[in-house]
Amino acid sequence: MKNKILGYAIGPIGSALLGLITLPLLTWYYPVEDIGRISMLQVVASFSVLLFCLGLDQAYTREYHETDNKPKLFKQSILPGAFFMLISFFIIYSLGLEKLSIWLYGIPSSYLAIISVLCFVLTFFSRFLSLILRMEDKAVAYSMSQLLPKLLFVFFIVGSVWLGFSKNIYNLVTAHALSITAVFLTFFWNTRKTWLVAIPIKFDSAQNKLLLSFGLPLVMGGLASWGLNVMDKLFLRGMSTFEELGIYSVTFSIAAVATIFSGIFNTIWSPMVYKWVSEGIDTKKVDEISEHVLAAIFFVIVLSGLFSWILPYLLPEKYAPIRYLITLCLIGPLLYTLSETTAVGVAISRKTVYSMLASIGAMLVNAVGNYLLVPKHGALGAAISTAIAFFVFYILRTEFSCLVWRKMPRFKSYFNVLIVIVFSGFAGFNSELYIYFIPVWFCLLLYGFFVFRNSINLTIQGLKKYVA
Repeated sequence: MKNKILGYAIGPIGSALLGLITLPLLTWYYPVEDIGRISMLQVVASFSVLLFCLGLDQAYTREYHETDNKPKLFKQSILPGAFFMLISFFIIYSLGLEKLSIWLYGIPSSYLAIISVLCFVLTFFSRFLSLILRMEDKAVAYSMSQLLPKLLFVFFIVGSVWLGFSKNIYNLVTAHALSITAVFLTFFWNTRKTWLVAIPIKFDSAQNKLLLSFGLPLVMGGLASWGLNVMDKLFLRGMSTFEELGIYSVTFSIAAVATIFSGIFNTIWSPMVYKWVSEGIDTKKVDEISEHVLAAIFFVIVLSGLFSWILPYLLPEKYAPIRYLITLCLIGPLLYTLSETTAVGVAISRKTVYSMLASIGAMLVNAVGNYLLVPKHGALGAAISTAIAFFVFYILRTEFSCLVWRKMPRFKSYFNVLIVIVFSGFAGFNSELYIYFIPVWFCLLLYGFFVFRNSINLTIQGLKKYVA
């Protein structure tokens, strides 16, 4: 079990470390506007996978252990989305490739459009091929699906800088496409025992209807969740500048490094709590862990505010706004992790429709917030809107869990999360006085020592046992 967890941890941890290498390269050698443009490619690639998969990637994982003919299941799952994708790209081609490039990058270029479409196609197929490794419990190989693209991207970027190639969006998109192509070819080879067997198998329409009946309803919830996570970037693209989008994207990349353990926790948490419930363990243990997670999140955000003045010294001057954006950008992914601890009742009771409603509600809040704040405040407006939206998401998931499962203490959590959101937003709106907020963050740190003293004592005891 420990080896498996370690295997799955390699992906997020390795990706975060590579992010620390990639960021300085991009910020020092490439225009901030081009970093904003490459983030749009990543946003649309994630959307294309979600849309064209038709929920059949999740249907594949759901049915994998209950079918004897796994290659057939793979073919049934991947073909409908591939056909849908082919039709969609034919329509795009008919309308004009340059329109896609203008929408994504603000540049009329058939080359950028073709390379972008290639990225979407290969990302789609890599998604399904990586699932084969995931379902075969090849943890390390599966982690490579997260790690390899970033590793190869760093390799191609370093090569471009060293060889003196032009440092522009054409170079960035090409490097991204080359990294995805290499990953696809790796998966293509490692999973050949499945897809080679699947090729001659006759397509089963009846089975496909059953798979679609499971997968299609999940697409709506998935699109709502996607919208919640990328609404900020879409509004920055449409109502602000590529420079603001670039600064915001770099800030979120830094925030992602700080949340690598959140990803590991999210992977482990649900199976563990399901086991507790099946074994009849006191569910108040969930409340205790939720408070410890709240404490960790509070201290991460407060410490980021206390020491964020260091970041502008590590990046070019144009990225100075990161010092007050970082705390806001941390709030979203960290609140998602916190909501995993409080919303577990929705999954336990199998009332997953409430998860979809929470995503839709938060996405609408994010859309309204971005519409109101982005035109005037740019990246700061997007960060504040996203932080508030994830706070709403957290509240909705928690309240729905209380409704369908059991009541749980939550005032303390709501209050302390609201404190860090308010102070982070206030610091952002008064960025010219940012140095004076350092004592405020220090006072919040002392406040946290008092409020979360039980979690601190438990941590100290654990460290003592580890050292001993």
